[in-house]
Amino acid sequence: MTRCSDNDEETDDGTEKPSRNQRKRSKGEKHVSFPPDEQIVSGFAESRTADRKADVCLTLAEVMEAYLQSCSRHQVQPRELILQQLQGVCGGGSMERLDLKGERLDHRSCEALEAVLKSLHFDFINLQAAQLEENGASSLLDMILFYESTTHLDISDNSSLGTSGWRALAHLIKQSVRLSRLDVCNVSLVNYPAQSLSKALLTSRLSALHLHNTQLSGRPLYTLVGTLKTNRALKELHLTNNLLNSYQDALQLGDLLRYNSTLQTLELSNNTIADAGLEELCDGLRWQTAGLKVLLLRNNQITAEGMHHLAKALPGLKVLQVLDLGENLLGNKGVQMIREPLMVNISVLQLGLAQANISCEGAVALAEFLAESRHIQRLDLRQNEVKVGGLMALSLALRINRSLARLDVDLTPSQEQDEFLKETQTRLQTEITQRCLANASSSGLQTETSETSTTNRREPEQK
Repeated sequence: MTRCSDNDEETDDGTEKPSRNQRKRSKGEKHVSFPPDEQIVSGFAESRTADRKADVCLTLAEVMEAYLQSCSRHQVQPRELILQQLQGVCGGGSMERLDLKGERLDHRSCEALEAVLKSLHFDFINLQAAQLEENGASSLLDMILFYESTTHLDISDNSSLGTSGWRALAHLIKQSVRLSRLDVCNVSLVNYPAQSLSKALLTSRLSALHLHNTQLSGRPLYTLVGTLKTNRALKELHLTNNLLNSYQDALQLGDLLRYNSTLQTLELSNNTIADAGLEELCDGLRWQTAGLKVLLLRNNQITAEGMHHLAKALPGLKVLQVLDLGENLLGNKGVQMIREPLMVNISVLQLGLAQANISCEGAVALAEFLAESRHIQRLDLRQNEVKVGGLMALSLALRINRSLARLDVDLTPSQEQDEFLKETQTRLQTEITQRCLANASSSGLQTETSETSTTNRREPEQK
């Protein structure tokens, strides 16, 4: 696969123009170039789709044989992992995933994969920790673009992409009509990578972008936010473990919320947004009349003092549906500060307060909120010191509340030493579960018991 040219030029307005030796791929007598103009890309994609239709007529045996022959031509050993995964394919066409996580893919191994990529479309291609080097990465990403091979690509944990690799990834982001989710985690997004990624997002069709642990704090985040203020395609942005601070970074994220009304999910867990940063985010949230529905702020050194800012913002929020403040030191004082604003709010449907240093006093305040709320659907109180008194208040509130379909509390009654109190705690937990199930049934919502959700709950993705 011919790589992206390292000598791409730019016009005065910043758009790319084809270099003198523009990249081409030969398919028999056909020669197709990669035009940067987004309008040309749509027609270009249609021609690639037509070419693919001829390829997908191949049987499984023919796809595997083509891969083996390609490995022979490139003088590499066929990957047993790839052959095993191809066993599950009924023939040419679509396949759920191509998982190459941890496989070392040198340049020749990447070139040999063309026989597979030209015949099959994957919902997910996993290249995490594939030890991609510059030439191999550039070639493989060009193939994925040319054949529109996947809707979800994970290229995390590849720190040696080099300039050509990042340029090829930028082309893929800008030009692909099928790629909807991209994971680029555990790599350094500073200097050229940050600029390349940000520029590509100006015309990208991506709807979900995961950038966990990428050193985005500071200027790289400023560059990214500058692009996303005008992006109208991205709906999910995940930025966990980036050391985002409560000063410049939170200010940039607040600006993003002021100007972007397309983004629906913003995940900022495991950073240091803190109380001052939460104030910036709340200022941005006030501008959200359409857009952000999910804000995840787990483990961000937020305290009860930060709840002053949230208390001011909550009554006016019209869009936000999911707010996760778990693993922050809110305490009972913090819960009491947002009790009445939560009663006034009509948008928040799910509230996460797991491991938030809450005891029975805070649970009673939340019970008062539940008794008044007509909208809340889920409340997470796991890993808090909520004993019999708090559970009793919550159970009584659910005799009035008709909206809560799921209340997550710790099921193991280890906090109480007295046998009677343990039995009472177990009984109250059962009552809470039954009342939530009754609410879910009457409102038509799907739910789980706390026991099931504790086992199966999907934690924030860690890369």
